[in-house]
Amino acid sequence: MDQRISLITLGVADLAKSKAFYEALGWQNAAAEEGIAAFDLHGSVLGLYPKADLARDVGLPLVEGFTGQTYGYNVATREDVEPLVARVRAAGGTILKDPHEVFWGGFIAYFADPDGHVWEVAHNPFSPLGPKGEFCWNGYK
Repeated sequence: MDQRISLITLGVADLAKSKAFYEALGWQNAAAEEGIAAFDLHGSVLGLYPKADLARDVGLPLVEGFTGQTYGYNVATREDVEPLVARVRAAGGTILKDPHEVFWGGFIAYFADPDGHVWEVAHNPFSPLGPKGEFCWNGYK
């Protein structure tokens, strides 16, 4: 099995509201069909799908609250973190932790989307991004 994630699907309570949130961040929905949103990323896709339908498809009960997962969005510079957090706030996201320095030398913030999915916005000075914003644990050099 190759090391990759092709699609991450987030279960959402209100597809239109969640789709509008990500579009307000500047993301473009690639899905033409009703009942789903799909945002093409660098080599993968972030999907939005009604949470109840996703739970039914998987065969598990609905779960509320923190699921023990976060999604990372790395930026090229420390100065890129605060404007992105401001954009999230304006789009209706909930800022969980304002931008701050962390012990390992980075600069991060946490926010939740309208369904409570937790995102980290991070500048990692030890992992420079690739030419298209790609993230690699040890950076692109």
